[in-house]
Amino acid sequence: MIVYLLLGAAAGGFINGLSGTGTALFALGFYLVVLDPVTAVAIVALMSVIAGIQGLWVVRGAIFENPKRLLRFVIPGLLGVPCGVWLLGGLDATFLRLGVAAFLILYGGYFAFRKALPAFSRPTPVVDSMVGGIGGLLGGAAGMSGALPSMWMSLRPWTKYETRAVLQPFNMVMLVTTVTLLFSRGAYEGSLPALAITIPSGLFAAQVGIFVFKRLSDTGFRRILILLTLAMGLGILASELL
Repeated sequence: MIVYLLLGAAAGGFINGLSGTGTALFALGFYLVVLDPVTAVAIVALMSVIAGIQGLWVVRGAIFENPKRLLRFVIPGLLGVPCGVWLLGGLDATFLRLGVAAFLILYGGYFAFRKALPAFSRPTPVVDSMVGGIGGLLGGAAGMSGALPSMWMSLRPWTKYETRAVLQPFNMVMLVTTVTLLFSRGAYEGSLPALAITIPSGLFAAQVGIFVFKRLSDTGFRRILILLTLAMGLGILASELL
């Protein structure tokens, strides 16, 4: 059990430090081997928040340089979460996740190996708000709040710090909402031993990821996001089909 928890924390923490998103994608596969689904999701969400604080500190300057851009994503995202939860009762979550997975695979597969990346350089406040809102809705309905924002931000010719200054706080707000809901439902009862293993390991792995992030070029970071988008799509597809 300890080995799987350490491997999950290392994988999830590293990708959190590297990109600011994707923790669950890389950690849940290990956690679900030894934990029930609710506990596994609860631990991943809390670890993502705690490890993500380190990432926020790294890009704190970029966050305060343009807080309005961040709020264009976060406020609609917060409004989208309860809408997604409300829609969950009338939606086929499996069909929704498969549809999003197919979209992410097509996008990631197409752009991952192109020499020139697309670049939407002009301001797009309306589209930004729509992406944030749909991201929140997908988070509430199917637990995929970071999928669409990751894809959209990989198209913007922002510096890696500007991109992460939006993506990581957006994910943090969605995850804090998730952790709060899970805590209120008692999801963390009896999980202290697992948390004692995963949190220190995740924090250390996140520092390794941040070390790599600082040495990436802006284009290199955009390519990481595109590859992560492809990995998200494949991971969602595999989890639904298997």
